[in-house]
This record gives sequence, structure tokens and C-alpha cells, in this order.
Amino acid sequence: MISVLVADDQALIRTGFATIIGAQPDLEVVADCGDGRSAVDLAIRLRPDVVVMDVRMPVLDGIEATRLLAGAGVTDPVKVLVVTTFNLDEYVYEALRAGASGFLLKDAPPPQLLQGIRTVASGAALLAPEVTRQLVGRYAARIRPTGGTPDDIPLTPRELEVLLLIADGLSNGEIAAALVISHETVKTYVSRILTKLDLRDRVQAVVYAYRRGLVT
Repeated sequence: MISVLVADDQALIRTGFATIIGAQPDLEVVADCGDGRSAVDLAIRLRPDVVVMDVRMPVLDGIEATRLLAGAGVTDPVKVLVVTTFNLDEYVYEALRAGASGFLLKDAPPPQLLQGIRTVASGAALLAPEVTRQLVGRYAARIRPTGGTPDDIPLTPRELEVLLLIADGLSNGEIAAALVISHETVKTYVSRILTKLDLRDRVQAVVYAYRRGLVT
């Protein structure tokens, strides 16, 4: 059973999410709340497998709440799935830096929300291609390149190629099709990339690519 905490300041959305999630045999909503401070307090106390986090909330916004639960220096981070709308995408970039494990749009169909929760709970990252292309790409200028050249990156040419496709928002299946390799081979490459670069997940891989100036 995957335990979920829902945090959204709009009662209708919060109730809708809780109803959809709670109807699944493998998912359980352990609590819901309408502000970021309550989300942090409840997550620390209940230790849910996933927090479904809105971005704009009173008392403490979702970005800061995410940072307190999953940011750098947190010894026992909680997995956070951020939900947003396109008109709030500038906030989601900050949430990415704060340690969120995944992103979905609020108008995503219920099956996508449910799969997103399961994906994040499993330890994988969920970075929807449309979010990558329209969000990360749009705000890439905020990620200051650290300098260096591709020669300084400890990846093979093929691994570097896979990293660039990840940064472009491609899924494993799309990468497999683009490179004409198997899905399992792509998974192996992704695992090697994360290990070599000491990254937690695909989200951090995207940020790394932008920071190193590999993607513009």
C-alpha cells in the first residue's frame, strides 16, 4: 500500500485528488491539508510514501515546503510530486531545484496522476516530457552554466547522448526508438549516468545538463 499526503489550498481539487487516489486498491490517502506548513508537519509526522504538493499555498508555499522535505541537506527526504498549471510554471522550476521528484499538470487525466504517484513512490523520477520542454527549456536561462566542456564530463559518448535526450524530455521508450536500442539498454545507460554523475534521478540529470551548458 502506497501512502499519500495531498496538499492543495483549493478544497475542491484537494477532495478530488483524495477521492481518485483513495479509490485505488494500492493507494491510501493518509491525510490532506491546505497549506505548506501543515504539509511539512504532517509529512514529518506521518512519513507518507508520496506528498502530492501544490505550488501556491498560504502560510508556506509548495516550493519552500518541498525544500524542507526533500531539499539538499535533508537526511531522510520525503518524495514530493508537484502539481501545477502552465501559468505557474515559473514556480515549478524553483520546486525542481528544491528537490521535487516529479511534476504533473493539474489537468492531467486521473490515470496519469495515479501512475505518477506510483512512479515517484517506486523511487523513479517523473518528469513529463511536456513539462521538460515547455518549463525547463523556457527557464533554462535561470540555470547558470558552471563552465567546462563535454570532455570534462565522465561519460562515454553514448552516455552523453542519452543524457542530452533526457534533458530534452524524452522518455526511456522515446530514447530507445531514437537510438535504435532496447528499452532495457536505455535503463542501463540512465542508471550509469546517474551513478557516474552522483545524481539522484532524472530531474537532477536535466538540471545538470543545463548547468554544464550541454543544453541551451
